[in-house]
Amino acid sequence: MDFLLGRVPHRSALASVVSFQGLWPRLAANVFLADGARVVGDVEMGEHSSVWFNAVVRGDVDAVRIGARTNIQDGAVVHCTYKRFSTTIGNDVSIAHLAMIHGCVIEDECLVGMQAILMDGVVVGKGSIIGAGAVVTQGTKIPPGSLVLGAPGKVVRPVTPEELVGVLDTTRRYLQYAQGYVFTGGRSHGN
Repeated sequence: MDFLLGRVPHRSALASVVSFQGLWPRLAANVFLADGARVVGDVEMGEHSSVWFNAVVRGDVDAVRIGARTNIQDGAVVHCTYKRFSTTIGNDVSIAHLAMIHGCVIEDECLVGMQAILMDGVVVGKGSIIGAGAVVTQGTKIPPGSLVLGAPGKVVRPVTPEELVGVLDTTRRYLQYAQGYVFTGGRSHGN
């Protein structure tokens, strides 16, 4: 019945997928969208990725590309800069609550902590962790496997193997969390 009504059980009726200037987001069939999630314009999202409560992914002024198994957590904003800086987020990335991702590249297997800010032209190398509240300024290049803390964000040391396992565990947990939700008739019911 949900199929006939155009509903997708892992996408809330209270989420928005919106065209901008004729460009619709292209989402893998199993992308999870929670209540209040907003995905706009020139956005591509890979298999099993997720946009959580009140997070925004806005591809209205340039492109946003998000890989597989990546989670954009509650209240985060992913945007770009008009015809200058697109945003690319790799596979197995966690963008934590209230993070601001703007016109940058985040390679695979990274964690961006709560309320971190990544500005235009930033490149975050594979397997890196951006600590909570860090501000990574425009044009900064973060080498792979780096731990970045502070404002302005600075590399403080390499990520340990245990920390990288923690990053990937976070990604796996968000895959499991998404499976626990069933959306029907505009309401969410956790399993």
